[in-house]
Formats: sequence, C-alpha cells, structure tokens
Amino acid sequence: MTDNLFLFASIAGSPIAIRASEIEAVVRLGDVVPIPLAPPHVRGLAALRSRVLTIIDMQARVFGPESGGRPAGLAVIADIAAHSYGFLVDSVSDICDAPEGIRPIRGRIAPDWVNFVSGLVEQDGRSHLLLTLSDFVSAPGGNALAA
Repeated sequence: MTDNLFLFASIAGSPIAIRASEIEAVVRLGDVVPIPLAPPHVRGLAALRSRVLTIIDMQARVFGPESGGRPAGLAVIADIAAHSYGFLVDSVSDICDAPEGIRPIRGRIAPDWVNFVSGLVEQDGRSHLLLTLSDFVSAPGGNALAA
C-alpha cells in the first residue's frame, strides 16, 4: 500500500479519511451485544468470522453519548494492540489514492473534532478530516479500554 491510500467515509455528515494501512476490512455488522458498565462510546461486542470485535461508536466518541444510539451498520475493522475493533461509520464513499497526501489543518475545525483530527486529505475537491483509529480506542481522558 502507498502512503497516500485512504478510505473516505462520513460520520455525522462530516467527511473523514482513514489511512488504508490501518484498516483490515469494511463490513456490515449484524447483532451487537451491549457490555455492562462500558463507556458510552463502546457500543458492545460483535462476532465476525469466528472472532469477537469491540464495537466503537465513533460519532458518540466525538460528539458525546447522546449522539449515538443509531443502529449499527457499517464498521471499519482494525486490529489495535492485538485486539480486534469495529469502528462505526455512517457511510463509505471510496478507497483511493490521494495524490496530494496529508495537508495540515488550516483555519478552524469544530471543537468536537479537535482531539481526533491530525490533518486534511483532499478527494474530489472536498476536504476530509484525517482520523487515526487508535485515537478512538482510548477512553475519554486517555485511559486505554480494557475490552
């Protein structure tokens, strides 16, 4: 894979990009089983090809638990620190090369995104917020999840 290959998707109407090197697959989820006492952005556990995934609601992680609660649909699958995760996204538009690569953030972005965005990636004339999936695994405040 090249350094300029990205998955382009959306969360809560915001265009996002994720490095393809972070991603194992994109799947449509079935049942998600809630985890008692888990942080609100941890939707639960799901089975995928004989393994268990911890499902992270990226929208709830960014905007707070009141923004979550929608049905689990598409998930970006990744292994982080020897654990399998599914990161919920609203839609996926493409996976392709972005010849301009990662650009620095110029101007202001919405305050909710500040802790998650590391740059911008252009695709079809539109800026996408560059996200790193491991940033969504830590609980708010920086503690790693123990799922």
